[in-house]
Amino acid sequence: MEKTVLGKRIRARRKEQKLTLEKLAEQADIGLVYLGEIERGVKMPSLNTFIKLVNALDISADELIYDETKSGKHYLSDTLAEKMDDLQPKEYAAVSTITIAAIEQIKKLRKEE
Repeated sequence: MEKTVLGKRIRARRKEQKLTLEKLAEQADIGLVYLGEIERGVKMPSLNTFIKLVNALDISADELIYDETKSGKHYLSDTLAEKMDDLQPKEYAAVSTITIAAIEQIKKLRKEE
């Protein structure tokens, strides 16, 4: 992800939360100058800083990273379908058979617990 895009999203969320730059820096326990550099796209936050910002902004990480939130069952189904699109019919059938067998085995094991 481009640091300028991430910075703009962080700034937008901060403003939605009606937080000043100073208040967010305090809540995230990071330097004010550093936060300003992140918001302007000058610097990319470390993972640790990113997590602090996510928590302080009360937002999920994927909302800041993705243009559209992609998570949950629909995302996984779409991803699997995309991966299978390029398969030949026999390959598609094999993957389908393996997947169905794996799901049935997981359900069986779940019942035994």
